[in-house]
Amino acid sequence: MIEINHLNKTFVLKKSNINAVNDVSLHIKDGEIFGIIGYSGAGKSTLVRCINFLERPESGTISIEGFGTVRADKGKLFLSKEEKEKKLSDADLRRLRRSIGMIFQHFNLLDRETVFDNIAYPLKYTGLDRLEIQAKVNELLKLVNLEDKRNVYPSQLSGGQKQRVAIARALADSPKVLLSDEATSALDPDATESILHLLKELNHQLGLTIVIITHEMAVIKEAADRVAVMEDGRVVEEGDVYNVFAHPQQIITKKFVESSSGLSNIDKLIATKAVSVREEDDRKLIKLIFTKDAVGNALISEVSRNYNVDVSIALANVDVVSGSALGGIIAEISGLPENIKNAVNFFQEHGVEVEVIHHA
Repeated sequence: MIEINHLNKTFVLKKSNINAVNDVSLHIKDGEIFGIIGYSGAGKSTLVRCINFLERPESGTISIEGFGTVRADKGKLFLSKEEKEKKLSDADLRRLRRSIGMIFQHFNLLDRETVFDNIAYPLKYTGLDRLEIQAKVNELLKLVNLEDKRNVYPSQLSGGQKQRVAIARALADSPKVLLSDEATSALDPDATESILHLLKELNHQLGLTIVIITHEMAVIKEAADRVAVMEDGRVVEEGDVYNVFAHPQQIITKKFVESSSGLSNIDKLIATKAVSVREEDDRKLIKLIFTKDAVGNALISEVSRNYNVDVSIALANVDVVSGSALGGIIAEISGLPENIKNAVNFFQEHGVEVEVIHHA
């Protein structure tokens, strides 16, 4: 659906240049929810604004199914389709943007217009008559479950309802792609869950390809199929959401995963001495990660019986990632060194990741 190859975007400042997007290549599949996560300044929002060319990249290509391939050359854009290339015109750009809806953190609604008029606004310039616009808006209101709010003003809505209006407006031109730039960051947890549920429904009902930009791993865990992790303008890790959660490779990815897991509290418990750490030959503090193939098996009791070790659980956590369970346990295992080694090997042979936790 969207193929990004070697994309670059640099902001030129007085004292230095910022490589906001640095040689990024991504493939976003048709009909999937794709997450892009990173801390502030990672380049994720700039990247998503390059997809609809609100920001013009200096180099690289973006291919969008049904539209063609746009090549950037020193800020100039060229459209290739059926092996013919031409300069990207304003008409081409308008056609592209109509096929890509976008929602933002702060809704960007017209305060003096009703919910109906906010949604109808982009339809006024499409050639539809009044009755056609009315029918389309009513359809969108039903889609986002705001039929009873059609005549109220944004000031009378909650944050979650405002974002639903923004989503309906973004869908007015029947786009194939929806870009969500930190769309849940200003919402409370209940509203965030509601909006993510709505986005998943739209993805299934409309076959909509959705790109979610966020700095919250919980959003990725709840909604996305695949994820790319950005740092300093680069994509440093990419993959299926479950596999990225279960097997994070980069330090920044591990930080994001830990931030959404109750297991991250182990540092606080150790600092306050609520959990004692005795790194000796006959005992180890270990982290066990149970993926979907290992969750539900009585491996800890089996280890204790078969290898004559004691396992004392300090923390336990189970997440649901992409509809599958991902479990984690932090425990102290004690016994003879050889028995501990054999117990660890047993865990690993049965699909459990084992990490010995070292603390100064």
